[in-house]
Amino acid sequence: MSGTPTAAATAAAELTAQRAGVTLRELHGLDEMHEACRVLDRIWRPDPGNPLITPELLRVFAHSGSYVVGVDRGGRMVGFCLGFLASAGLHSHIAGVDDSVRGRNVGFAVKQHQRAWALARDITTVTWTFDPLISRNAYFNLTKLGAEPSEYLADFYGAMRDEVNAGTETDRLLVRWELTGEHAAGSAEGIPRTVTADVADPRTVVALDAKPDGRPAVGRRDGDTVLVRIPAEAEELRRTDPPLAREWRYALREVLGGLMAEGHTVTGFTRDGWYVIDRRQESQA
Repeated sequence: MSGTPTAAATAAAELTAQRAGVTLRELHGLDEMHEACRVLDRIWRPDPGNPLITPELLRVFAHSGSYVVGVDRGGRMVGFCLGFLASAGLHSHIAGVDDSVRGRNVGFAVKQHQRAWALARDITTVTWTFDPLISRNAYFNLTKLGAEPSEYLADFYGAMRDEVNAGTETDRLLVRWELTGEHAAGSAEGIPRTVTADVADPRTVVALDAKPDGRPAVGRRDGDTVLVRIPAEAEELRRTDPPLAREWRYALREVLGGLMAEGHTVTGFTRDGWYVIDRRQESQA
C-alpha cells in the first residue's frame, strides 16, 4: 500500500498540513456547517441577504459524499473547501482561508488533502475556476499545482454582491488537475511546473502587455510562443482605478479568451506575470 499513488498522496498531504501548522477534517454536523459559513463570510464579506452558501446545503453535500472540509489551527476553523461530484470527477467550487493564516501555504495544504481524498475514491481529475486576472492565483494554480486551463468563461457568475467580487465582471478560467499526472505528482513533492517567457526570442510574440501608463496594449498572436501579461496587483487596481481594472478585464477576455477559443493551450504562468502559450508544443502533440 505504501507504494500506491493514493498512499503517496496521503503522505504528502499530511506532511504539507504539518508544515503549514493546520489540521484538515471532513465536516458532518450542522454546527460545523454554520462555523464553515462564518469562515466564508469572514473571507468574502457577502451581502447578508445573499450568502455564498447555506449550512443546510453544506450538510446535504456532506451527507451525499461530497468534499466538505474544514481547516483548523489552534482549535479554530480558519479555512474551508467545498467540492462536489461532477462529470469530470470532482469540481472544487469554493476554497478559502482567512487572513490569520495567509502566507503559510495553507491553500497548498488544502489542495494536497483534496488530491489524496479524491484518489482514495478513484477520482483522478479535479476541476475548479479562478479569476484569470489575479496573478497570485494564476501562479498558484498553474505553476505550484500544475493544473491546466481548459476554458475561458466570460462573466461566469454574473454580478456578485460580496466585497471581493463586487463591481467587476466575473470572468473565470476553468482548470483541470490530473491527479495522477506528472505535474500533480511533482506538485506534491514541491516541484513546480515552470515555464519561461523570453520576450527577446524572435519566435515569441507579445499578445498583451502593459503600456508605460499602465493601460493594456494588445499586440500580435502569430508567434511560436505567445505571451499574455496581467497586472501584478489587479485587486488593488479594482480599488484604486476601477475603469482601468475593467479595461484590463476586457483586454484579457479578448486576448486570452480569444486564443483559447481558437484551440490554443496555455502551457504555464511565469512568476513575473505572463501566461505562456507554446504553439510549438501544440504542433508536436
